[in-house]
Amino acid sequence: MQVAREQDNEYRGGASGVKYLLRGPKIDWGVVLFAPGEQLGRHVHKEVEETFFFVEGAGGRFIVNDKEYPIAVGMAFRIEPGEVHNIVNNTAMPLKAVFIKAPYLPKDKVDV
Repeated sequence: MQVAREQDNEYRGGASGVKYLLRGPKIDWGVVLFAPGEQLGRHVHKEVEETFFFVEGAGGRFIVNDKEYPIAVGMAFRIEPGEVHNIVNNTAMPLKAVFIKAPYLPKDKVDV
């Protein structure tokens, strides 16, 4: 068994960005916080499926294969391998999501 507390981990970008809580052996699991104006970055996974569940903020954009979807708290998005995706916080408030990636393949991401 593994146990993690969000407050014991840091965001990759300092005050925002990706924060992994559990890594491997089968999934990656964590949270991602977007400050106003930040974005995830357009990328694709070759084998990994990725799911995002939004827990804070509203009005950002989830972009999959160049199609945009407005984000609201309580929304979930599941991305299949091969789907190009990005998250953009074009609001004045922070935007936060929980994410799960499976299978655990840390080098599967390709920026496009």
